[in-house]
Amino acid sequence: MSFSPARRHTVLSMAAGGFFGRALIVDVDARSASGTPFELDERVLRAYLGGVGLGTWLMHRLAPARVDPLAPEAPLAFVFSSLVGTPLTTSAKFAVVAKSPLTGLLTDALASSQFAIAGKLTGHDAIVIRGRAAELSVLLIDGDGARLEPAPELAGLPASEAETQARERFGRGWRTAAIGPAGERQVRYATISHDGRHAGRGGLGAVLGAKNIKAVLVRSATKVAVADQAGVLKAAKDLRQRSFGPATAKYRELGTLANLLAFNAVSTLPTRNFTAATFEGAPKLAAEELHEMRGVARNSCASCSIGCEHIYSRKGGGSQRMEYENVFALGPLCGVSDPDDVFAASARCDELGLDTISAGGTIAWAMECVERGLIDEPWLKFGDGQALLKALDAIGERSPGLGELLAQGSRQAAARVGHGSIDFAPQVKGLELPGYEPRSLQSMALGLAVNARGADHNRSGAYEADLSGDVNRFDGGAAHVAAAIGTEDRAAVMDSMILCKFLRGVFEDPFTEWATLLSLVTGWDMDAAELRAAASRIVRAKRAFNLREGATAADDTLPARMLETPLQLASGRTATLTADRLQTMINGYYVARGFDEAGRVSTADLPDLFLDA
Repeated sequence: MSFSPARRHTVLSMAAGGFFGRALIVDVDARSASGTPFELDERVLRAYLGGVGLGTWLMHRLAPARVDPLAPEAPLAFVFSSLVGTPLTTSAKFAVVAKSPLTGLLTDALASSQFAIAGKLTGHDAIVIRGRAAELSVLLIDGDGARLEPAPELAGLPASEAETQARERFGRGWRTAAIGPAGERQVRYATISHDGRHAGRGGLGAVLGAKNIKAVLVRSATKVAVADQAGVLKAAKDLRQRSFGPATAKYRELGTLANLLAFNAVSTLPTRNFTAATFEGAPKLAAEELHEMRGVARNSCASCSIGCEHIYSRKGGGSQRMEYENVFALGPLCGVSDPDDVFAASARCDELGLDTISAGGTIAWAMECVERGLIDEPWLKFGDGQALLKALDAIGERSPGLGELLAQGSRQAAARVGHGSIDFAPQVKGLELPGYEPRSLQSMALGLAVNARGADHNRSGAYEADLSGDVNRFDGGAAHVAAAIGTEDRAAVMDSMILCKFLRGVFEDPFTEWATLLSLVTGWDMDAAELRAAASRIVRAKRAFNLREGATAADDTLPARMLETPLQLASGRTATLTADRLQTMINGYYVARGFDEAGRVSTADLPDLFLDA
C-alpha cells in the first residue's frame, strides 16, 4: 500500500542558525515505526558541529555498551550538519554512523546527494533507527513523522533499482538511501547508497539490513534559516570561485584516478596483497590512458562545483564511474590489469552493495591464501579478472564455503583459516587498508594504525605530508606524529561541518576560514581556537567510544607484513618500517593527544566530551 500524505512546510524552532536542535529516534518493530523527538542541547551542537562529530556523541548516548552491531537495539544514525541546505559548495553531504559489524568499533561514512538536503529538511539534525521490522520494508520520514511500509518486492535488487521502484511507488518528492543484496544478507562490508554514491566503509549496509530495512525515504517538509543570509551568499560565491582554482584542477581534469600512475612511480601503489608497491599493469588502468580511450562524461555531486566524477565507457555498452580506490583495490591489489575486468568488478560491487576497498582487500588476501595452500580454491588466482568477478558474486550471495568466509572480511576470515594468515591480512582493527603503502609513507602508517575507524585514508590523510616532501616518508619520527595529528584534526572538522575533502587545498587558513563559515550560518561567534578544540574533542570522543567497546592499545598497529618484511622499491632500495619505529610514533601520538601510555582518554577530559549533556 502506498502512502502519500499532505506535505507540511513550516519553519521549526532552532537551537542556532542551520540547526533544528533535535534528532528523530525511530523505533521499528513488527509492523510499524514510531518516531520520538530527541532534543539536542545547543552546547552539544556547538561542541560537535554536526555530521560525524554529532553522530559520535549520539552513539555514546544511544548505543548500549558492547552491543552486537547487528542486534535490533544497535542504533544507526543518519546525521546532517548546519551547512546542509546552504549554497556553500560540496555541503550536500550526510554522515551515517553506527557500530561496525566489520570492526566491532565506531564507524562512519559520508555520501553526497540530495538525500542529505531532504533528510535535514524533515526538520531534524539526525535520524536514528533502532529495532527490526518483521519483513523487508522501507522507512518513510517527513514532516508527519516516521512510518514503515512492507516492500518484499524490493528483495534482492541493487540499491539503484530499489531507489527507482521506491520513487515510482511513493512519488518523486522522496529521496532514497538503499542497500543492495549484500546488505540484505548482512555481508560485513555492505554499503548504503543513493544516486550512485555510497556510504561505503565499515558495513553500514549490513546494519540497515539487520533491521530488515531495504531503504530509507525522506521528504522535505520545512525550511531552515541561517543567521546571516547575505554573508552566507557572499561566502558561497567566493568559495565557488576558489573551487575552480589550481587546488582542485587534478580532480576536475582526471579525477582521483590521476593518483594511480603517480603512486606507482614513487612505489606506494599496493600490489598483489601488499607484496609489492609497483604494478606493471598500471599504465593500462591509468586515468591518462582511460581518459583518451574511454572517457565519456564528467559529473558532480549535489551542490558541488568541482565535478571530480569521471565516467568511462564499458566493453559491450554502458558506462562506469571510476575512482582511484576502486581501481586500486580491484586492479593492482588483486593483480588484475585488464580495465574491462576492473570496470566490471566495480560495477558488480555497486550492484551488490559492497565496499570496493574491503572487497578487493579480502579477495587479495584469499588469493594469497590459495597460493600458500591454505584455501582450496585453485581457480582464485592473482591477475585473473574472471576469478575476481566469481569471488564477488560468491560474497554477495554469501554462498556456502568461500562466499560465507569472505563475507566476514579479511580479519575474521583469517581467524577461521589460521596458519598465520592474519599476518598478511590487509587490515587494521578489521577494516581493510586503502591504496597507500605504509612502508613508503610512514606518516600515513601512523595515521592508519591509530585511527578510530581502522585503516582509513579519509579520516587520517597523513599521506599528504609524506607526498609533499615536508617529512622523510621513509623514516618516521616526531614530525610524522605532528603531521598525522594535523590531518586527523582537519578531517574531524570537515567531516562534521560537512565539506568535501577535495576543498581542503583552497583554504589558506583552514580553521579560521571554517570558523567564519560556521559563524555566518549559526550565529555563533566562533574562532579557530574553538574549532581546533572541537576537532580534538571529536577525535577523543571516537576513541572513548572504542575503549568502551573493548578496544585497547594493542589494536593500534599494522599487519605483521608491514613491520617484518622490507619493501622493495622501483629505485632498487628498500623501505623498512619496524615495529619499534611505529610504536615510538604511537607513543608520541598518545602524549600529544593527552592519552595515557595505554592509549586511554584521560578521565579529566570526560566533562569536555559532554557525554552527560
